[in-house]
Amino acid sequence: MSEAAPVIDVQGLTKSFSGKVVVNRLSLRVEPGEIFGFLGPNGSGKTTFIRMLCGLLRPDAGSGVCLGYDLLGEAEKIKPQIGYMAQHFSLYEDLSVRENLDFMARVYGVAGRRRAVERIMERMGLGGFAAQLAGTLSGGWKQRLALAACLLHQPRLLLLDEPTAGVDPKARRDFWDQVYALAAEGISALISTHYMDEAERCHRLAYLAYGDLLAAGTAEEVVAAAGLSTWAVSGRRMHELAERLKGVAGVEQVVPFGNTLHVSGHDATLLAESLGPFRAEGAYRWERTQTNLEEVFISLMQGRGGS
Repeated sequence: MSEAAPVIDVQGLTKSFSGKVVVNRLSLRVEPGEIFGFLGPNGSGKTTFIRMLCGLLRPDAGSGVCLGYDLLGEAEKIKPQIGYMAQHFSLYEDLSVRENLDFMARVYGVAGRRRAVERIMERMGLGGFAAQLAGTLSGGWKQRLALAACLLHQPRLLLLDEPTAGVDPKARRDFWDQVYALAAEGISALISTHYMDEAERCHRLAYLAYGDLLAAGTAEEVVAAAGLSTWAVSGRRMHELAERLKGVAGVEQVVPFGNTLHVSGHDATLLAESLGPFRAEGAYRWERTQTNLEEVFISLMQGRGGS
């Protein structure tokens, strides 16, 4: 992305709780202005990693820098330059939008506090809700308020923990428009998400499962590295075909996508041979198709013994 120093550059970060390794020797690099997606099932270590980056948790092992400061020795210098958005709405529901932002501006020690609050409300389209209690906002507007609070002190890095969970598709799209605008201004973002369409919007992404980094790169690189061959099949009574395909040699996953099934496996030759009799039946329409991220992540979880 840039020749400038990375905003995040960590090696071997490890964190355990009660003897259970939650983040296992994780190494990661995020460039200036980059939107980096962080994916994985619940309990995969995403939130723990984010909290280590912003100084809320101290790693048990590993090293690295964030915004040019040492994670272990200079965490207090990192915090003022990060905007952290927690997984759940964490502002005061019994305060108005303006009061919440004013309070956060005080916490951050923002110079010209009132002007900064008005400016961020205008940018985020919150002016019409200034006097409304935060607790009465919809999920999408709560999300927008939380992002506004993150931006008050003009951070260089955003750490956003599942910021679009529970909001409608339009609010998600509006949120991503804001993130892209911020990236264009040079602000980096590390965003954890469960949504595959959001993962594909990121410049690069990483996939964690139970503390381990299983894949990293652009969406195209992650898909290519998985080495999956995929067929799309459509026709009538697809649920019956799905049952018949289970256990067939070379078939590793059968995933419904609307009125279509995607049938995938790592051995392209074996998969094609095994599907030959089904294709010869003439009852369905078969075609090779591009493997998508969801199929890759299902495959990664199967490799780890996940369901």
